Amino acid sequence: MGERIRDLVIVGGGTAGWMVAAAMADHFRGAGPRITLVESSTIGTIGVGEATIPTIRRFYQSLGLRDLDVLKATHGTVKLGIRFDGWTGNGGGFIHPFGLHGQDLRGIPFHHYWLRARAAGLGGAFGDYSLAVALAKAGRFTLPSANPPSTLSVFDWALHFDAGLFAGLMRQVAEQRGVRRIDARIEQVQQRGEDGHITGLLLDDGRVVTGDLFVDCSGFQGLLIEGAMRAGYEDWGQWLLCDRALAAQGPALSPPPPFTRVTAQQAGWRWTIPLQHRTGHGYVYSSRHIDDAAAEAELLAAIGAKPTVGPRRIAFTPGRRTQAWKGNCVSIGLSSGFLEPLESTSIALIETGIEKLKQLFPDRDMDPTLAAEFNDWSRREMERVRDFIILHYWLNRRGEAFWQDCRAVDLPDSLAHKVDLFRRRGHLVRYRWEMFHPDSWLAIFAGFDFLPERFDPALDGMDAASLDRALAGMRQAIATAVADCPSHEEFIEHYARVAAPALSATTAGNAR
Repeated sequence: MGERIRDLVIVGGGTAGWMVAAAMADHFRGAGPRITLVESSTIGTIGVGEATIPTIRRFYQSLGLRDLDVLKATHGTVKLGIRFDGWTGNGGGFIHPFGLHGQDLRGIPFHHYWLRARAAGLGGAFGDYSLAVALAKAGRFTLPSANPPSTLSVFDWALHFDAGLFAGLMRQVAEQRGVRRIDARIEQVQQRGEDGHITGLLLDDGRVVTGDLFVDCSGFQGLLIEGAMRAGYEDWGQWLLCDRALAAQGPALSPPPPFTRVTAQQAGWRWTIPLQHRTGHGYVYSSRHIDDAAAEAELLAAIGAKPTVGPRRIAFTPGRRTQAWKGNCVSIGLSSGFLEPLESTSIALIETGIEKLKQLFPDRDMDPTLAAEFNDWSRREMERVRDFIILHYWLNRRGEAFWQDCRAVDLPDSLAHKVDLFRRRGHLVRYRWEMFHPDSWLAIFAGFDFLPERFDPALDGMDAASLDRALAGMRQAIATAVADCPSHEEFIEHYARVAAPALSATTAGNAR
């Protein structure tokens, strides 16, 4: 049995660093390694949005924090899903919700019943059978039932929040649990000659911070994992054409919608994220299809008012670190790779990176088997999120050159397999370490009207009129539930409104 890790050193603060610090300190509860976080208050954090997916709630709840307290502390609002505007080329939109669609019957998934009704010219839109979609469209919200009476009542929710304030909240949790913070720049990474393992960090004040295990949360630069360990990077630009983002802030929306809006633009897409005290705006685009000045002009025209902050330009390369764990260095957050924030996955990937590190936490001998497993998990998870994002672009129906080029990409084999199974039989594949459930894939397929060639043959003889009545009953049940809910604005005012909104600790927040 190897010798236990004595010192865990985290490089970089912001959302990723302080989430790692808080979670690891809570995990060990004083019985594990000493935890030190090194960050420089003179170095800013990256900013591409402030939206999350529901897993963030499970993360902070595991640290003893409550939903309404986090909403208040971060000036947050509710997110029921993402609204895609203009992606289908007809000026319309659809919502990818956090929740189920319809009710499965006799072991047959609901979407086959909907397809059967659609073949008869009945049934309405697929989103009509989602409570989360109905709430989002109506601008309403209430906390989900702990014991929903049926699957029609099942939905989940996430947060829009000020990522700088959330990082500060994580810092409070971490320091309460004994994490030591050092405010300094790193001048040099010291490494062992025989295997390249990191031994210490030389700081700009002359101190040396030594450790057994180092977690790199330094952002795009990958100060440790790439700068010192040379882990390598796998570029996914052949599938994901966007390589730039502009991030800005504007006045708060009134009322704030309970969803993130992503709007197709000439050479990419624009996000709108409502918080209590401001709105996050941004434009993710391809520099091969529009220059920076034109992209900024397009964003400012869409915002319609002078931003209060920004826009700030960010260059990125979509892809992943070839080895997320190399030697005695583990990368979590942007240092491990980057996927554009179309589905708000950056913070969720921090969460899963933390969970993998907990499960595979090494001894000082750094068993390479653990690193190999961590890297395999990370690769598979990143690839599956990548495939989900590629799907959005590949299904688009717009006419501009950028969007035509997105449709022309050769799909990765893993995505082509999923697409073919759904197209031929309506079958949805679910893999281990996959962030998005079948209902999310269904929402995207149906939103773009990409539907199976046939429904389940067990429904061939089903009476269309009876099916239509059953579906109408589902729609009515959802409408009744929505009518009984307060508006999202009323919910925030009653439960989560902050008394005096303060300025964020950052200018544009951390990565989504």
